Formats: sequence, C-alpha cells, structure tokens
Amino acid sequence: MSEQDTVLPGITLFRLEGRHAVITGGSKGLGYAMAAGLASAGASVTLVARNSLEASASAAAISRDYGTKAASLDADITDPQAVEQMVKDAEAGLGPVDILINSAGINIRGPIAELTLDQFHQVMETNLTGTWLCCRAVVPGMRQRRNGRIINVASALGLVGLAGRTPYTASKGAVIQMTRTLALEVAADGITANALCPGPFLTEMNLPIADTEDGKRFVVGATALKRWARLEEIQGAAMFLASDASSYVTGAVLAVDGGWTAQ
Repeated sequence: MSEQDTVLPGITLFRLEGRHAVITGGSKGLGYAMAAGLASAGASVTLVARNSLEASASAAAISRDYGTKAASLDADITDPQAVEQMVKDAEAGLGPVDILINSAGINIRGPIAELTLDQFHQVMETNLTGTWLCCRAVVPGMRQRRNGRIINVASALGLVGLAGRTPYTASKGAVIQMTRTLALEVAADGITANALCPGPFLTEMNLPIADTEDGKRFVVGATALKRWARLEEIQGAAMFLASDASSYVTGAVLAVDGGWTAQ
C-alpha cells in the first residue's frame, strides 16, 4: 500500500459519529455553539452548566436540530467532588468521554485598584481551577482508552493585554500554559490538549461593552476585520480540534480572533 492509499477523503476527518463530547458552559454562548457544531458532525454531547433548566432546554434543542443524543448536567466546576461526579454521570448517560471542551468562564472587569481579592479569586477559580479540575477528571479514562481530545477555551486576552482585565487575562494566560504542559504529559497516552483563543465574540459576557466607546475602540477596533465575531464562527476551530483532522496537533494555541493578536 502506497502512502497515497492511506490518505482519507478530507471530509471524513471531521466526522464525529460514535464520540461523546462533554462541554462545560455548554448551555449558551460559545459553549452552545461548539456543542452544536460537534453535534452537526455526529457527536453525542453532554452540556454542563450551573443552570439545570437552561442546560436541559439547550440539550433538547441540539437533539431536535441535529438528531444526535444530547444530555445535560448541572455542576459547579470549582468543586472537585462535583466535577468527579459530573464525569461519572456523563459517562453513565452517553458513554465514555472522548472529547472535553472547557468553555465555562466568567469575567469581572475593572481597574486593579477597584477590584477585590475575592473578585480576583472568583475569576481564577472558574476559569483556571475549574478547567484544571475537569481535565484531571477525564484524563484517567482517556488514558485507559488511549484516546482523547481536550480543548481548553482560553482567550485572545491570554495572549495580549487589555486594561481593566487583570483577573481575566491572568486566568486565560494560565490556561494556555497549563494546556501546553498537559499536552506534554498525556501525549504518550493518545490524548491531545489544545487551547482555543476566541477574540471578540458578541456573547452574553460581552454585551455590557458592545456599544461602549471602549468596546468599539479597544476591542472591535483592535481586530483586523473590525467587527464582532458571530457565534457560529467558533465552530470550525472546535470541530477541527475535536476530530481526527487534528491528530498531529497538540499543545497548540489556535486564535479565532479576527486578527486581534496579529498586531
């Protein structure tokens, strides 16, 4: 068999039938968009959120729209025991976790002199500690099966700074470095770990600044494309990192930021 004979048609590399993805923060925003993208490629999905009613409604919508299995779980990802139970419940529902997308996150804005230590801790616990706990919970199963995809949602603000965002930028920069280190730890076990860095998407988190002068000048104005991203524009990157198309990609940082970090 020649090397050319082993090359699969490109479209099949992105198919996800028979795989189960768990998406934290999956009930809305970027998490929901990525879950929908994976479902459209055939994956079954479990959406994790604190709001159980919202997560349940979102799972029902995905199942209806894409004809795939979709489940929902409510969990506090900053609680180690809750995270371990969440993974057990997800596996009991739709099978082993093949793909983990850590999308849950918060942002508390303000000048450093006006922020409290508690606010700093809140952001770090959700964005960094929660991501770390979820990674830790799925690695043993993925290691046993010698296969897995971990996608940690960082941010373009993990790569560049922006005034008034010290907790958020610190947390997302740390997520990037944690992802790189994790990739080195699990590479021999058939697991990949990559960081996805969205730029200015018009999510619920960003609505408060959408029409402000700072939002227009320092956020959208900092991109090469000069616009907010549409939620569905995150799907291709997530599908790539979750699928066989990215089998030789690990420890990578993929920016979907309209050219923000190119400058």
